[in-house]
Amino acid sequence: MAKRDYYEMLGVGREASDAEIKKAYRKKAMEHHPDRNAQDPNAEARFKEVNEAYDVLKDSQKKAAYDRFGHAAFENGHGAGARGGFQGGGGDFASAFSDVFEDLFGDFMGGQAQGRTRRARGSDLRYNLKMSLEDAFNGKKATIDVPGSAACEVCSGTGAEGGAEPLTCPTCSGHGKVRAQQGFFTVERTCPTCSGRGQIIKNPCHACGGSGVVRKARTLNVNIPAGVETGTRIRLAGEGEAGLRGGPPGDLYIFVEVEAHPIFQREAQDLYCRIPVSMTTATLGGEIDAPTIDGGRTRVKVPVGVQSGKQLRLRGKGMPALRATTTGDLYIELAVETPVNLSHRQKELLRQFDEEGRDNSPETQDFFSRVKGFWDGMKG
Repeated sequence: MAKRDYYEMLGVGREASDAEIKKAYRKKAMEHHPDRNAQDPNAEARFKEVNEAYDVLKDSQKKAAYDRFGHAAFENGHGAGARGGFQGGGGDFASAFSDVFEDLFGDFMGGQAQGRTRRARGSDLRYNLKMSLEDAFNGKKATIDVPGSAACEVCSGTGAEGGAEPLTCPTCSGHGKVRAQQGFFTVERTCPTCSGRGQIIKNPCHACGGSGVVRKARTLNVNIPAGVETGTRIRLAGEGEAGLRGGPPGDLYIFVEVEAHPIFQREAQDLYCRIPVSMTTATLGGEIDAPTIDGGRTRVKVPVGVQSGKQLRLRGKGMPALRATTTGDLYIELAVETPVNLSHRQKELLRQFDEEGRDNSPETQDFFSRVKGFWDGMKG
């Protein structure tokens, strides 16, 4: 029986580009894969045909020969010995599966990564930085000591004695992975010789033992912007652990913790402060000095007859927003003090004040009026 045209098998024209041929092959391979057509006894044969067609059309030399001579180009041993070639239309299912595995998943699992260097990226580091609320308000330059690793100076981070270049792993040919065929399936695993790096070191550096890194503490100067708060994370790119054998370094993450303040409480960009005022000032009104986070003070007017718990708002006296131009507010909560340790004269004056000032306490009168109504209702 005459063999079908390879272009027809993949459903493309002879003028199709390499990308179009590959796209058509992937579609056909998935369509006719035996695992997806378990009930179809002809699926394996169609799957092998598709692989045979793609094996020829993906290779420029084979494709040119096929375009000129057709199937005769591969009969009587012609084309034999080429990588992955089907000789005379033959081939076995296991190698066909290996080819489709590589073409479909090679980009993700390293199947087409021959010669690519695998250099492990260094780990990220975390540094917890405590700072005062004043420093969070102003911003600061902090000097921190970071324990970690750095590239070995003896081998320049290569891990090889004398700084020599690593060699391509002979087991995996630089892939970092090796394959083992088990019946119809191909299993891929990390290369045991190079541990997935794709390279080996013949003579490891005596200073770092072949890792390319050594333990070394570093001192860094860090600019902490104004407006940070507990939980703020600052990333310093490339300041983490050094990468193995010349790999890129990780990053350093600074986590800020703002310590509690003895005067101010913070909520986002707003500050809260509780200030005691005398009973006389609360009754007659007046002015008090209020502290501010910048170390200064501001005069605050206390309204006449203010009650304990009253909040006064000072706009723009709070914390700056991180990397922005806005500023929060300062809220002052007034706490009216009850005088203690009174003299006999002071007590007499307060009793006299209480007798004469009953009409000046509307809230008290209203409360006792409601209590009297409650009692009268209980008696009735």
